[in-house]
Amino acid sequence: MSVLTGKIREANGKSAARKLRTDECIPAVVYGVNDNISLSVNPKEVQKLIDAKGRNVLIELKVEGDSAENRNVVLKEFQTHPLKPGWLHIDFLEIDVSKKIKVKVPIELIGVSPGEKQGGHVNHIIRALEIESLPKDIPEKVVVEMGGVELNEMIRVSELSLDGSLTILNDPSDVVVNVHLEKVKEETVEVEEGEEGDEAAVAAGETPEEPKEDAGKKEDGNN
Repeated sequence: MSVLTGKIREANGKSAARKLRTDECIPAVVYGVNDNISLSVNPKEVQKLIDAKGRNVLIELKVEGDSAENRNVVLKEFQTHPLKPGWLHIDFLEIDVSKKIKVKVPIELIGVSPGEKQGGHVNHIIRALEIESLPKDIPEKVVVEMGGVELNEMIRVSELSLDGSLTILNDPSDVVVNVHLEKVKEETVEVEEGEEGDEAAVAAGETPEEPKEDAGKKEDGNN
């Protein structure tokens, strides 16, 4: 299990959050089994854990000033800056390691499909698999081998091979990826009714007939 340290955060608000970021820390919250706590953590340390073990890394969180010695948590949500790289806030979820949890695991396509070599387009439809698992058994990613996928073939959820302790929550019939030729749409020019006859008349040296004015009286509604 990966270890992360933090400190209890007493002050809240935008000014306190800005000061934390100046000190190379960011505000965070742990949604606990019995209580919630506000804390600060080093985003670089969090990023190292994710880079090493993936988005669903199981973390042993040690918080200075916390009533609990440590907490087993996973990353629940995070907020990033809209204009520049960097994290603004992180939510952790405390878990019971003896109970299964539901998470999303990214799907990674490996290799080149024979269908792609024939000009086919790879359509990656499901990019994350929903699973239920004990925290210690959550995989970093689900790998799909593309080497055997021919043109106009597909891989469904039911064909994915995972450890027996994991339960896939997606519909087994859902398509994860397929390889197909893209259809070229033929552009058709629609000629409005009447235009075709006028064009033929001009080509024959004739003058198209002018539309006749309506013989009826037009009313403007001012009578």
